[in-house]
Amino acid sequence: MKIKYFLSALFLGITLHSCVVLSPKKYKAMLAQRDSLFTRSSNLESELAQLQGDTARLHKELAGLRHDLADQQANYNTLKGNYDALNGKYDALNNNYSSTTSKVSQLSDDLQKREQRLKEVEDALHKRDAATNALKEKLQKALLGFQQNGLTVDIRNGKVYVSLTDKLLFPSGSIVIDERGKAALKQLAAVLNKEPDINMAVEGHTDDKKVINLGQIKDNWDLSVLRATSVTRYLTEVEGVDPHRLTATGKSEYQPVDPANTNDARTKNRRIEIVLSPKLDELYNLITK
Repeated sequence: MKIKYFLSALFLGITLHSCVVLSPKKYKAMLAQRDSLFTRSSNLESELAQLQGDTARLHKELAGLRHDLADQQANYNTLKGNYDALNGKYDALNNNYSSTTSKVSQLSDDLQKREQRLKEVEDALHKRDAATNALKEKLQKALLGFQQNGLTVDIRNGKVYVSLTDKLLFPSGSIVIDERGKAALKQLAAVLNKEPDINMAVEGHTDDKKVINLGQIKDNWDLSVLRATSVTRYLTEVEGVDPHRLTATGKSEYQPVDPANTNDARTKNRRIEIVLSPKLDELYNLITK
C-alpha cells in the first residue's frame, strides 16, 4: 500500500508541476501508465509479503534445525563417550581373552601331556598286574604239591604273597629249615631264578606266645628275624638266588592274619611270607617325570 500511495503522490505532483494541458490521448496514456504502475506495485507488495512470510518460516525452520543440531550433537557426544568407554572395555576384554586363550592353550597342552603320562602309567600298571598274575600262576603250578601242607599263593596290593606255615619249614621252636621246607623253597627258587625282574622280601611272623628257653632266641622278634634270615640264606647260598634281589625282615607277632585268641589262629600267624613284586623302576620314572 505504501508503494501505491507513493506512486499516486508522484503522479499527481508531476501533473500539477507540468501545468501543461494534456491531450486526451496523452492523458489516457498517463492513466494507463499509472494503472500499470499500480498493478506492478500490487504485485511487488504481494511478492514482498510472500518473501517476508518465507523469511519468517525459514527463520523458524532454522531455529528448529539449530535445536535439532544441538540435540544431535549432545547425542553424538553421549554416544562417543559410551563408545570410548566400551572401546576401553573391549580392549581390556580383548586382553583378557588373549590371556585366557593363552592359558587355555597351555592348560590344554599340559592336560594332553598328563593324559599321555597317565596312559603310560596305566599301561605300566597293566603290565605289572599281568606279570603278577602270570607269576602267581607259575608259582601255584610249581608249588602245587605243597598247598595242602600250609602253603598259599595270593595277590595283595599288586604283589604276590607266598605264605608258608612254620610247620612246613621248621621244627617247633627252631630256626633250622627241615627237608620238607627245603623242597618247597627249591621249587620256589626254580621259578624265581627264571624271573630276574622280581624283587623278594622274606618276612618272618610269629604268634603272640612268649618264647621260653630257646637259647640265643630271646623273644618273638629274634625268632621272626632269624627264621627270615634262614630262608634268605638258603635261597641265596644253596639255590643261587641273586642276594641283591632279597631283603629279610622280622615282624614278630604284630601283623597277624587272624587276631583271634585261638590255637588255630596262632597256627596261621606263625609263618614265613615271601613277598614278590615286579621291579617298578619304569613305573617310578613315569610317575616322577
